[in-house]
Amino acid sequence: MTRAVPTVFQPAGSAEPVRRALEQLDRVILGKPGQVRLAVACLLARGHLLIEDQPGVGKTTLAHALARTLGLGFRRVQFTSDLLPADLLGVSIWDAGAGVFRYHPGPIFSEVLLADEINRATPRTQGALLEAMEERTVSEGGVTRPLPDPFFVIATQNPAAFVGTSPLPEAQLDRFLLTVTLGYPDPRAERTLLETGGRGGAVRDLPAVLDAQALLAAQREVDAVHAAPALLDYLQLLARASREHPALVAGLSPRALLALLAAARAWAFLAGRSMALPEDVQAVFPALAAHRLPLRDPGARIGDVTARILAETPIP
Repeated sequence: MTRAVPTVFQPAGSAEPVRRALEQLDRVILGKPGQVRLAVACLLARGHLLIEDQPGVGKTTLAHALARTLGLGFRRVQFTSDLLPADLLGVSIWDAGAGVFRYHPGPIFSEVLLADEINRATPRTQGALLEAMEERTVSEGGVTRPLPDPFFVIATQNPAAFVGTSPLPEAQLDRFLLTVTLGYPDPRAERTLLETGGRGGAVRDLPAVLDAQALLAAQREVDAVHAAPALLDYLQLLARASREHPALVAGLSPRALLALLAAARAWAFLAGRSMALPEDVQAVFPALAAHRLPLRDPGARIGDVTARILAETPIP
């Protein structure tokens, strides 16, 4: 007799602290529960997050609140046109007294790195993040150094029409697991912001609900979320639909499919389940595909295309 796969977590473990973290973040990032949930799922899946939006809608607040709530070290780097790779990765400086080069680590050696307005920096500086985001290491002066674990990059990106922006290359975009857009707050949330004068002080005073070790334990639980063969069939059908879609230049790569599976597992974990379902895949698919699927018509909307792919792809 085949043993049934459990679909609900027991109260023990990391699920309850993560639930409390979500509740705390929702009290700071008002009216954006879906985006907050995607951000936490991205971290649980060991990915990196890209936030695309105009200034002033809470991108930095979300990054800082996430780091404070999860008890992680946080560094912010303002990406400007004169930022050099060494400003981010660190540099070796000659120590005349000791007669050796000493490495001075850059701000990338942090558990949470906020790359603010990443598309204002030059491609050379943007590219300095590639090894760190993929391999979780930094190579400098012939030495490869590991980054902290966990390591989470949150990058904010201004709209392409803004002055002084450089588009991220496809290889850089592919290193981000999910993309979210915060948008304007709804009238009720905006009124609360006006009445309270904003939440800047509240973010600085947020208590840590988890710590690094608890987060790593939660990530291991996410890795253990079951994915049935039928779910893998569904992922492959979605990939085929994206590769054959007439509105797209290219479809999802095998690496993107692995990322989609990881994100779906994290979403299932947040729902309190130990088995990923098609609804988990559907919940994260738009945020995963938005920055990976190039459009043939620049005037088309990627959201419309991803919605059509989900609607037209049958669930096995």
